[in-house]
Amino acid sequence: MLTIAFALIVLGAIAALAYWLPRALAGSQVDAAAQLAERNAAMERRLQGLNETMDRRLAELDTKVDRRLESASKTTTQVHERLVKLDEANAQMLERAKELSRLEHALRPPKARGGFGELMLENLLRDRLPATAYSLQYGFKTGERVDAVIRVNRMVPVDAKFPLDNFARLVEAQDTAERVLHEKAFARDVKGHIDAIATKYIRPGEGTYDWALMYLPAEAIYYELVCGKTGALLQYAHDRRVFPVSATTFTAYLQVIAFGLKGMQIERNAQAVMEYCSALQTDFIRFRDDFELVGKHLANAQGKYATAEKRLDKFETKLDRATDEQLEVVAAEPPPPALPRALDAA
Repeated sequence: MLTIAFALIVLGAIAALAYWLPRALAGSQVDAAAQLAERNAAMERRLQGLNETMDRRLAELDTKVDRRLESASKTTTQVHERLVKLDEANAQMLERAKELSRLEHALRPPKARGGFGELMLENLLRDRLPATAYSLQYGFKTGERVDAVIRVNRMVPVDAKFPLDNFARLVEAQDTAERVLHEKAFARDVKGHIDAIATKYIRPGEGTYDWALMYLPAEAIYYELVCGKTGALLQYAHDRRVFPVSATTFTAYLQVIAFGLKGMQIERNAQAVMEYCSALQTDFIRFRDDFELVGKHLANAQGKYATAEKRLDKFETKLDRATDEQLEVVAAEPPPPALPRALDAA
């Protein structure tokens, strides 16, 4: 019986399992399909989000690339334009170099250099000073002529010098020995010019100061004279009372001289004004004396007038009194007898 019961239980369990298992498997499949569909939908959403993000970033990247390409294009254009300008500048520099080369060849003769220096000196004087403040090619009693004199209280001699030959050799020297040789030659040339200026043009007896200016048209030559190792040329020039100037330093000198001339003009004008005021003061004193004299005469006349007025009043009073008395006398006398008529006489 137990065996039959156990068998019945087992069979019942098997039947129940057979009934429940297909249903359970069918439910599991439905849940798995739902989960798979949900996961697929989530995956599609994520993929769509990734696609949108990629599209946006690609669009931004395209925009940045376009901007970079546009900027690079502009930069290339600017570089090209600047290269064109550089080519033009180089062409101009080459042309200027050719002109300088021609000028250098033109200035090789000493006479041409001297004329060029005198021309530059004249231009500087004309640009900075009034025409009455300087003279060109001023002659001394000895027959010597200085390139220019500047008139202040006395005259400042200015002579243009252009020692180019040995200076050019000095600049182009290839070794130390050659440079020392040309330095000595350059120093000898400059000392000769300094001695000539000191001897010929410093003439206090003829109205100059006891010093003079040596005008050097080239700044490089002036720099070599002042700062170069050429035997202390600057000190030598100062000892001889000759002061080297270049175009730049001479302009500063002329500016100071122009200010001094203006100050002297103001002083002369002030002196003229003072003299005029002094003359006015003298005239005013004379006028005041005459005015006081007229016042005295008017005061005297006023006094005489007051005295005469008083006398006139007294005289008028006396005249009125005399008239009244005369009237009283006439009124007191008896009337004259009447004249007889003509009928009575007949």
